[in-house]
Amino acid sequence: MSRYSEPYDHTPHNDPTRTHPTRTHSTYAPGPYTPAPPGRTAPGAGPGPYDVRRDDLRITLHDGTGLHARIWRPLTGAPVPVLLEYAPERLTDATAARDARRHPFYAAHGYASVRVDARGHGSGEGLPTGPWGGSGYSLARAAAADAADAAEVVEQLAGLPWSDGRIGMFGLGPGAGIALRTAALAPGPLRAVVAVDASLDPYREDGALTGGAVAADALTARSTALLAALCAPPDPLYAGDHWRERWAARTAAVEPPLYGALAHQLRDDHWNTWSPPAAAPGPGPGAGPATGAVRAAVLAVSGWYSPFRDTVLRLLETLPADRVRGLIGPWAHHYPDEPGPGPAIGFLHETLRWWERYLRDTGTGSGSGYDTGPALLVRPIGPGAAEDGPSGGWFAVPGPLSAAVRIVPYALRGAPVPVTSPQHTGADAGRPLSETGRRADLPPDQREEDARSVCFEFPVPGDGVTVLGRPRVTLRLQMDVPNGQIAVRLCDLAPDGSATLITRGVLNLAARHGPERARAWTPGDTDNVSFALAAAGYALPSGHRLRLAVSSAYWPWVWPAPGSDAGFVLHPEGSRLDLPVHEGAPEAAARPPDPAEHVEPLGVISPAPLTAPAERRPERTLTRDLGTDEWRLESDPRPWGAEGASRVYPDGLEVFEDAREIRSVRSDDPLSARAETARTLRFHRPEQGWDITVEARSVLFCDAADFVAEDEVVCREHRGGGPSHGEVVFHRTWVKRFPRMTG
Repeated sequence: MSRYSEPYDHTPHNDPTRTHPTRTHSTYAPGPYTPAPPGRTAPGAGPGPYDVRRDDLRITLHDGTGLHARIWRPLTGAPVPVLLEYAPERLTDATAARDARRHPFYAAHGYASVRVDARGHGSGEGLPTGPWGGSGYSLARAAAADAADAAEVVEQLAGLPWSDGRIGMFGLGPGAGIALRTAALAPGPLRAVVAVDASLDPYREDGALTGGAVAADALTARSTALLAALCAPPDPLYAGDHWRERWAARTAAVEPPLYGALAHQLRDDHWNTWSPPAAAPGPGPGAGPATGAVRAAVLAVSGWYSPFRDTVLRLLETLPADRVRGLIGPWAHHYPDEPGPGPAIGFLHETLRWWERYLRDTGTGSGSGYDTGPALLVRPIGPGAAEDGPSGGWFAVPGPLSAAVRIVPYALRGAPVPVTSPQHTGADAGRPLSETGRRADLPPDQREEDARSVCFEFPVPGDGVTVLGRPRVTLRLQMDVPNGQIAVRLCDLAPDGSATLITRGVLNLAARHGPERARAWTPGDTDNVSFALAAAGYALPSGHRLRLAVSSAYWPWVWPAPGSDAGFVLHPEGSRLDLPVHEGAPEAAARPPDPAEHVEPLGVISPAPLTAPAERRPERTLTRDLGTDEWRLESDPRPWGAEGASRVYPDGLEVFEDAREIRSVRSDDPLSARAETARTLRFHRPEQGWDITVEARSVLFCDAADFVAEDEVVCREHRGGGPSHGEVVFHRTWVKRFPRMTG
């Protein structure tokens, strides 16, 4: 394969068709970047046959809005396939290290790889939309607008001289969701998608509501983080002299992201981010993709420690079998080429096989294995998982999951039992979303939670079993109050007495007949409720036992309903657990994922913080006030903790991040629940004298009738004097009440 030593052009420009250096100028100022010497791949590219060049440029949409794009291209005279990651994040800092792991790698292997910030994000133009819509617009409209913009970018990239017209899209989290919704628009050039931790149903999966109940931890944490991010300034090094006016327009239009969720606590068209055509069966608002319209091949990926793992199984169930493959392993919410909590895999090579299969002239992608390979590759977690041997614990599900598992019913036994859990039950739930899989984010030993619950135990048969799929519970309840919630946990009980969480589910009892309408319980009535738990892939060894734990509270995952401290009575007679168990011995994967690649990192350093907290805080602490019986859970949600609070990027940008989350409740009072989150971002370019701080704070509390949301944002520009000084250039507070629609 030929190698090229074309001189690197440092100048960002407006013309994406350029393949050689010119003097074209751009609204983006040049960003320093050091190319590789001739004959070597660029930093971050890893071994590959091509040298790589990088350009920052402006992509102009049909309405004149300019988006910030960063393009890595192989140095070759031939047109190549193009990969697009389109995401509502900041490519100059928030995803820079992540981008440097994969985009140069793909370029070194013969693909042009493009990272684009969505409208209103980063250093681009336009106004952003919140993740749950807003008080004046629906999430459905916002999601459709993002997908339409991305589809337009796809068409533009396909028409460039250095593009061969074949496009793949990939993304993580929000970017994965945009990739799938873009595929549902079926732009002709889009051939393949890799979606990691995508959400198909934002009502259930995006952290705002859980089981028809308003979430507490995830809702306020994500809303505050996004409020700070939405108010972050464009970087003048890339946005040029217009950064200030763009920033002013964004802050003037911003509102707390949780407003969209609290204004739509019941499922309605607001949440319908998929609009299946009339000819394609649709499973309901927001509940599944427009399967009749998706023509691109989809590789769906997630981890057992991620809240989006159900998406993989749902895509396997809804997309045509020749158009979808799945991969689930022992990870949290991140790309699988990074470890946490389980080992990383060679995900860059895994996806390279996918691109080779669908974006190359070879048709079958030599050695890709995706033509004849299994529908789903799985690496279960748990003490019974076999991690030795050539497969590394990976096994294959050749066809539909429903054909690979059998449903084993476990009947509950015993007399009716009251379930009156203290309100702090759920304190050991772990974080709803972990970006790294660090220990403080994960559920610890569940024995204390079990002591606050009603438990039923079952033996593990034979040589052990592998739970694979979505367990379901049917429970017969009697309740004397109109409102309540139920939480069910499935745990692995080891011989030493330790209890490990396998999976769980929560249901707002007002949503027992569906989340479209709240139906209060008639006091004194007895009724059956049935709901699915989150998907699980867990290997239970012989000698362990299954424990089903039922509680009437799960704070701070869900907001307690008024009066729910009364609990309910569980009637075991007529109640059961339906457990999906993999049939027979798992079939070892013939081609398990490769070991993790070594890719040269971007070179971000973490010196002593620019703005240090008064003291080093623990990652997660739980305390009890013995005088008031208030339980207080305090967390440091930063993915890298204090060590990564201050980051210096190779282009000279310094970023500092601080955050604190406090969740509190008294054990006997559901109306005492309170969630507070504070987050600070500081952006500093010493050479340019640019220094901005964004502080966001959110508080959510309630009474019997309403939620009360208090939010505040303060933006400061520092012109000397250090971080404790600065001119306030934007300050706004919001206080708003939202009726409790869900009970």
